[in-house]
Amino acid sequence: MLKFSPANVKIKALKTVDALAKYLPRGRRVYSFDLLSGQTCPFAKLCRSKVKVIDGKRKIVDGPHTQFRCFSASQEATYTNVYKLRKHNTEILTAMKDNQEIFDMLDASLPKNAGVVRIHVAGDFFNQDYFDAWVMVAMKNPNVLFYAYTKSLRYWVSRIAVIPANMILTASEGGSEDILIEKYNLRKAVVVYSEQAAAELGLEIDHTDEHAANPETANHDFALLIHGIQPAGSEAAAAIRELKRNGVEFAYSR
Repeated sequence: MLKFSPANVKIKALKTVDALAKYLPRGRRVYSFDLLSGQTCPFAKLCRSKVKVIDGKRKIVDGPHTQFRCFSASQEATYTNVYKLRKHNTEILTAMKDNQEIFDMLDASLPKNAGVVRIHVAGDFFNQDYFDAWVMVAMKNPNVLFYAYTKSLRYWVSRIAVIPANMILTASEGGSEDILIEKYNLRKAVVVYSEQAAAELGLEIDHTDEHAANPETANHDFALLIHGIQPAGSEAAAAIRELKRNGVEFAYSR
């Protein structure tokens, strides 16, 4: 069976969002489902990072175009149990042959008390069959809200006419297929290095995933503050230091 994770500090705050109340009646909970970062992100570019085991130790390896390091890859380098859980899910799903097999596994593993599910705090839709399987899960479970950030835009676009209302998607800007965002008018999230940068773009900063998950704002772009452990000497690392110096909230526990 696959392993779902209880809500972290950030997404746990979704319980206070009025628009999500119908998905979280008494006893319903917020979960996430995760895969290995980078290794399941075929269209990552500016944030491409992944963990490799080198000489028996987990180490972060950045991609050739990395400008800001994937925060969830840093989690996998730091926390053994987090790495093992994501590796477990990744190995099971990438070995499956079609969307029906993937759907059967996801559906059987979905917690019975799930009310809201973030698909991928870590990882992404690694092929069309996997994306289609999640569409099928959402269709079968209309009383559960599913939401995801993704750079796998071609898979979304190919099914854009059949995405159910309880599956809320956000294009994560900074991938290799960003051209599809404007072409298909996809809602997007932009990583910014400061509150001022978000203001200059005319975007609200999402600190709690409310913008990402709320069906009522599903057509509104928004910003995310840079977070996670960044490469030494990088512009992203300098931005993190400035945020800390100014006392700006930008980090969340796992």
